[in-house]
Amino acid sequence: MEHPIMGPGPYRATKLWNETVELFRARIPLRKHRCHLKSYEHYFTVAEAVDWLHELLSCSQNFGPEVTRKQTVQLLKKFLKNHVIEDIKGKWGQEDFEDNGHLYRFPPSSPLKPYPKRPPNPKEVIKFPEWDDPPRGTSQENIPVRPTVLNSEMWFKCHSIAIGEVPACRLVSRRQLTEANEEEIWKSMTLSYLQKSLGLDSLEEVLDVKLVNSKFIIHNVYSVSKQGVVILDDKSKELPHWVLSAMKSLANWPNCSDLKQPMYLGFEKDVFKTIADYYGHLKEALLTFHLFDAFVSVLGLLQKEEMAIEAFQICYLLLPPENRRQLQLLMRMMARVCLNQEMPPLCDGFGARTLMVQTFSRSILCSKDEVDLDELLAARLVTFLMDNYQEILKVPLALQTSIEERVAHLRRVQIKYPGADMDITLPAPSFCRQISPEEFEYQRAYGSQELLAALLEEVITDAKLSNKEKKKKLKQFQKSYPEVYQERFPTPESEALLFPEKPKPKPQLLMWALKNPFQPFHRTRSFRM
Repeated sequence: MEHPIMGPGPYRATKLWNETVELFRARIPLRKHRCHLKSYEHYFTVAEAVDWLHELLSCSQNFGPEVTRKQTVQLLKKFLKNHVIEDIKGKWGQEDFEDNGHLYRFPPSSPLKPYPKRPPNPKEVIKFPEWDDPPRGTSQENIPVRPTVLNSEMWFKCHSIAIGEVPACRLVSRRQLTEANEEEIWKSMTLSYLQKSLGLDSLEEVLDVKLVNSKFIIHNVYSVSKQGVVILDDKSKELPHWVLSAMKSLANWPNCSDLKQPMYLGFEKDVFKTIADYYGHLKEALLTFHLFDAFVSVLGLLQKEEMAIEAFQICYLLLPPENRRQLQLLMRMMARVCLNQEMPPLCDGFGARTLMVQTFSRSILCSKDEVDLDELLAARLVTFLMDNYQEILKVPLALQTSIEERVAHLRRVQIKYPGADMDITLPAPSFCRQISPEEFEYQRAYGSQELLAALLEEVITDAKLSNKEKKKKLKQFQKSYPEVYQERFPTPESEALLFPEKPKPKPQLLMWALKNPFQPFHRTRSFRM
């Protein structure tokens, strides 16, 4: 029987319910039955319905082979309660349904569940802090425009890199990254990675972003032991000591070094019952109510195991630290019990793996409002979690590295050059004003030429520049703006007037050599020793 995999997305549990109802109604064999000397056409017995539906669910990739006959009966009870089926008298609305030979039929129409509607929430876009972000509370209206002053120093600073010169610079630290900034980055990037893993355009229908606590994410990443288990700051949120002792006893069964522990026949069953009773009375499932849709959505990725593990890793980071710690300890105990060949049977009629899934699935995943398939979905999730819990409960390294690099980048210093904005003495703030089309055309045609001509005159008249430096800068200007340069120096003679040649000094005669031209040579004393 074909039951195609349903991918991740909003309202996945409701979609699976409607699809299962449609398949059950369309494909279960109906035949003629006799009851109390009467014939009934197009009916089915409870046993036939359980057999058919159990095969459908166990063969479905959405639920898996771990579905039990008991869970199938529970689902048929919900079918009766929701008027998907009715008895021969047309009664429905209660879960009075047993696995026997009673006859049932379909009503004229089986109601499908409508998709829940959430009030539209404005999408909250978390912006990463950047270098030039204004302080919080700064209005974005009427932002003053800083006028550009084009002087020779600014122009040559901008053009010097093109000819191979690097201007002097200094390092300036950016504004300090606050704790709130870091929390925003962790929350935003984590949700972005989750959305990408699920392949969704938005998380709006899957997760209430406002309920995501960035402090939980950071704590779950960094406050961990060597074994990767979360360490709680508030010890009052730890599991009770007697629950921890019971879980440790089952996880390490049998432990030869722990012979002081009291033992009797059936002791392990009592220990397991103690743990099951504690988790059965939790007020909220470990994966929390508000994350139910997110985890159910990830179940649609189980055919792509690596993608499913990555998405689960991110979802588990969103849990409160105490919930994540309890889940880690519980899954470790469950996995060890299932692998322990020396563990006595904890329940007659069930294997250890099936028992673990059936006992703790609703304590791990459950919705606040009863969802008709939540038991099957919880069993599917717990089964996958047991098989991959060591990988799933690790911190996703790619996400952690990406966020840490982002934070480190924002903490780096910024390079500032002399004459940059921070070094200019700013005049009074000015604002943009609208100009006429004629004025715009004039400024476009002549405005830049006038500024460049003024810049050239400033270079020419700069008395602080040596002739060598002035010639070098004029050469740069001529190469960049030949038209402006040609207008200022139309002929070579006009350019030569700027640097008049200095008269060369005549070489001085060696007068000392002519004072005694005919004096005989005198032998001097040798310098040799």
